[in-house]
Amino acid sequence: MASRWIKLASLYFITGIGLGLFMSATIQLKWAAAHAHVNLVGWLSAAVIGLVYATYPRAGRSVLGTWTFWLYQIGLPFLLASMFMVQIPSTRGFAHVITFSGGGALALGIVLFIVNVFMNVHDEDLRHT
Repeated sequence: MASRWIKLASLYFITGIGLGLFMSATIQLKWAAAHAHVNLVGWLSAAVIGLVYATYPRAGRSVLGTWTFWLYQIGLPFLLASMFMVQIPSTRGFAHVITFSGGGALALGIVLFIVNVFMNVHDEDLRHT
């Protein structure tokens, strides 16, 4: 599961870089919040989760690890899409529905990750690797 997290994080990384270059080239800074979320939630947070699961593979293979992955990876694209849509006046009302749906799935995935860490990440696991 760790490699999936890291590979998907890498895709968010290049997406965030591309978005930043687009914003710089066009001086369209209204996308800054979406750009920050692509980089911090898509790239950095997902990469860290992948590294945690690489270090503690039992946590990554657990049911909580699987649920975390799917809630996070399904919720995040919806959340990011809504962050772009909110900048378009005609889609704002609908964007908020997507924000709460995608953001809710993402938040639940993060809560499950934290529960998983407390249940399945132990110092003794490091001594056996």
